[in-house]
Amino acid sequence: MTTFRTFFSIITLGLTFSASATASQSVSLQGNAGGKVFEGIGAVSGGGATSVLLKDYPEPQRSQVLDFLFKPKFGASMSVLLVEVPGDGNSTQGSEPSHMHTRDDLNLYRGYEWWIMSEAKKRNPHLTLDAVAWGAPGWVGNGNFWSQDMADYYVKWIQGLKSAHGLQLDAIGCRNEKGVDLPFAKLFRATLNSAGLQRVRLHGFDNWGDKKFDWVGALSTDAELRESIDIISNHTMTEVPASAEVQRLAESLGKPLWNTEEHIYLKGFDCEIKLVKAFNENYVGNGVTKIVNWYLVASLYPLEPYGVDPAAMIANSPWSGSYRTREVLWGYAHYGQFSEVGWKYLNGGCGKLDGGGSFVTLKSPGADYSVIVETNDASAPQTVTFNVGGGLSSQPLCVWRSNEREQFIQQASITPQHGTFTLTLDPKSIYSVSTTTGQTKGTFGEPPHEQNFPFPYSENFEGYDTPRAYGYLARYTADISGVFELSDRPDGKGLCLRQTVPVKPMSWAPEWMPYTIIGDSAWTDYAVSVDVLLTNDGGAGVMGRINDVGGGYGCTPKGYYLRVSPAGAYALIAIDGKAGPQDIGDKENQERLKAEAVTGKPRPQGEQGVATGVLAGFDRTKWHTMKLEFSGDSITGYIDGQKVVATKDTRFSHGMAGLVACDHGQELSTAYYDNLKISPLGETKPIANAVSTNPTPIYAN
Repeated sequence: MTTFRTFFSIITLGLTFSASATASQSVSLQGNAGGKVFEGIGAVSGGGATSVLLKDYPEPQRSQVLDFLFKPKFGASMSVLLVEVPGDGNSTQGSEPSHMHTRDDLNLYRGYEWWIMSEAKKRNPHLTLDAVAWGAPGWVGNGNFWSQDMADYYVKWIQGLKSAHGLQLDAIGCRNEKGVDLPFAKLFRATLNSAGLQRVRLHGFDNWGDKKFDWVGALSTDAELRESIDIISNHTMTEVPASAEVQRLAESLGKPLWNTEEHIYLKGFDCEIKLVKAFNENYVGNGVTKIVNWYLVASLYPLEPYGVDPAAMIANSPWSGSYRTREVLWGYAHYGQFSEVGWKYLNGGCGKLDGGGSFVTLKSPGADYSVIVETNDASAPQTVTFNVGGGLSSQPLCVWRSNEREQFIQQASITPQHGTFTLTLDPKSIYSVSTTTGQTKGTFGEPPHEQNFPFPYSENFEGYDTPRAYGYLARYTADISGVFELSDRPDGKGLCLRQTVPVKPMSWAPEWMPYTIIGDSAWTDYAVSVDVLLTNDGGAGVMGRINDVGGGYGCTPKGYYLRVSPAGAYALIAIDGKAGPQDIGDKENQERLKAEAVTGKPRPQGEQGVATGVLAGFDRTKWHTMKLEFSGDSITGYIDGQKVVATKDTRFSHGMAGLVACDHGQELSTAYYDNLKISPLGETKPIANAVSTNPTPIYAN
């Protein structure tokens, strides 16, 4: 291994000899060589409710997380943000609230994506904003996504982004990972143009798999399609690259290639270096000029799918203010702190390393340039000599390196000699070399220590002065399906929570009934209660010991819930992650379940639980208190203080609490919920929360 002193002498004198390195490779960097426009690197907020808990962080920690992600020359310094256009349905981990629950509804402050975009642009005005929908409300096109309704739905979202939040969208997709519809692309482009949104670039079709580019040939024969789609975009180019034919066609038509969702599901430094490798190879092997990785920040409960590994940061403990960066954040920094949207990939300055690895060179509109190198596939040190000319800067170059031992550490600077400098590159390392200055490894010191979710816990929803200021979302609830929003109580007695999606949406993923979760998946014995008010033919209930919410494509939980219907019929139900909830309230069904467990017979999909009883004189127009108690294998259910169910079941010993709104056909329950309490068994005193009862707004009142 070359010592630091030897390394320093090599790079500063421009020599090419190293006793322990492979033979030198020579690269010509000519500033007048031209190249494709670099359109940024970044990440996705969405494709699941990935950022739902970030809004609940106190200051200054909330701003610190955002600084790490977007502040130039501080942390990741992302230059692109792609967000989900929310559609009321599950799109991996959870659902986000639409700006139009119904055709006649329009609200431009629901949810948190508007806020995240605003915060990103506030930190980096040059950052570009991109968006696409995973799904849509059920009213859109009467269930047909590829419709004029959907084009209008998109336009109202884009217009709202501008009118309510002062932000200009740069690009939008047709739909995420749900096929191709060429007539819709034409319809959508015409609708955008008619609305005065000609500058919003349209990309398609954001799919993955080996057939994702099959539609591209139509661009050469269909002039209207060619005028409609500005960018050819797809996912996971490192898995299924763009063919040489696709690349030639894209270049001949002047259509950039974008990767709108790369996937790096790895841990530690392996995730960091593979991210940089993917960014490099997206251009070197595919000609891709914008790369967005899924996903931005893990601000969701850890039991949810993909709860840690893809994200740049972990911020899933707002009650404690604790957060942490993952190593991969500094992989973004190796690009983000050394480039800007509008630079160019330098022809002749991008390629593979002879000894394993890859490199790209990005040039500013002036004379500055940056070289980003990864040596993931190298087995020994190697040297690369760069010959610089064509108007590129002759100023000293800063050098930043990451490896398994340390991330994003500044090295000795390089002063080119006679237009030449040489790097000795260690294997399994990342290097950024640049004539730019000002890079930092940002820090705010040690954040607060992580703490478990506060127990006991209560929420009466009265701490929100104006629901709009909080995106209509209550603290710490994570909607998995449906949308539970802050709402006025119908009796005028303050605020409560309401499930607001009236009909089943066109979701990206298969859905269960609307439900939201809260708490700690390690909870075992506890009581959870809530007041409910039914509004239509759908029932409502309280959930407990939820320890799974699906694998990312499908969101049927594992756990228990007690539900009641408008007729007063009630049931305690165990749901095992399959489509059919199973009633556990009677002996006959218990015996059947035991037999199925022995024989391995699959349970019928879509089976409904059987009510264990009916409450006499139940008044659906009044509030009712529902409560579940868990003690070992004993489960007890109460409605208005009356014990209605008492049974034993050993399937689930721990898990979170939640609220459920039962469906009835295509329609969903829009029940109200108030006075949520999670407490030790036998607790009768009022609950004093261990965390502040003053949530932090995300929008101005």
